[in-house]
Amino acid sequence: MPQTTILTREPVVNKKRAITANRLIAHGPNIASVVETLGALAQFWPTRNTVFVSLARLVPTPELMEWQVPSNTMIEIPAQTLAHPLTSALMPQLQASGISLCLSWFAPGVTPPDGIDWRFVLMDTRKQTTAAGAPGIGLAWGLADIGAFQNAIKNGFDGASGWFFLHGNPPPKALMPGHAQIVRLLNLVRNNADIREIEALLKQDVAISYKLLRYINSAGFGLMCEIQSFRHAVSILGYSNLNKWLSLLLVTACRDPGAPAMMQTSIARGRFMEKIGADFFDKSEHDNLFITGAFSLLPILLGASMHTILDEMHLPDAVSDALLHDEGEYAPFLKLARASESFECAALQAQAAELQLTNEQINTALLDALAFADSFQG
Repeated sequence: MPQTTILTREPVVNKKRAITANRLIAHGPNIASVVETLGALAQFWPTRNTVFVSLARLVPTPELMEWQVPSNTMIEIPAQTLAHPLTSALMPQLQASGISLCLSWFAPGVTPPDGIDWRFVLMDTRKQTTAAGAPGIGLAWGLADIGAFQNAIKNGFDGASGWFFLHGNPPPKALMPGHAQIVRLLNLVRNNADIREIEALLKQDVAISYKLLRYINSAGFGLMCEIQSFRHAVSILGYSNLNKWLSLLLVTACRDPGAPAMMQTSIARGRFMEKIGADFFDKSEHDNLFITGAFSLLPILLGASMHTILDEMHLPDAVSDALLHDEGEYAPFLKLARASESFECAALQAQAAELQLTNEQINTALLDALAFADSFQG
């Protein structure tokens, strides 16, 4: 049976903007549809971080208990539904089953029922500017940018959910030396340079060498043996795969303490595009799909304009066209990836329909991308 629920996502970050959880918003016609969809996605469920599940605009009902809720999952209960008899019946059942609860859209004047332990409380800061009175750990939502996040922390919030960290960053400038070094490595690999030439450049920055090997040996790559040197990596992976992993290294090169959320977003976008585009493009282009998504946030991560970054690199036209002009054959898939990063689903559904993609394809790629990106967290 086709899935009638579609998922979108948001990150949940702490005071230092480090990702502590992923928030999935399930947009379905009813709870039965949500349960069916989430149950079908069990094998793809991200396990590294806590997963908040929002039921969007649905009233939570005891039907939700038919889903075998993963142990790292937290169910959101909207404050507007607390008095609904079906939600009142559900909450004790969730708590008795050991499932953590988040009270969403809490505001002054809301009186939570007795006997329910709220681990987190989500508040819309466009309506509630402080975390005063929250019956759990306060999370801000609806923040416009990094400045708004900093104000929310000053006003008692312990973290936030949403995409505020993509806005209000310093204006772009030139590439930093460490970033430029990785770009030089990328160009050598893309041009199939002699291994000795690439190794000589790697030896100039031991930190880059270490980080590259650490990523190649990470769970996300799934190799059966440990890669111990760059020469070994070339013999096992080949230049094409190394191109992808140096691209990943560039995405994660930012030393800003608030960068992890942007890094996770970049990697998840890349993986999402790679997975969702697999049926549209030849296998030889899958890495370019990944690179397009992963590089889409480079101006924010590296503090340089997209033109400056791409001027230093020799990328295929399809990648450059998507990143610079939102044009070309990869652009619709980058638009799809961005549309999945929202509390609303209308843009995602419209773009999915244009590409003739099913909800199941979207949902599977979304969860796979999250699990893959989370596997690179320190």
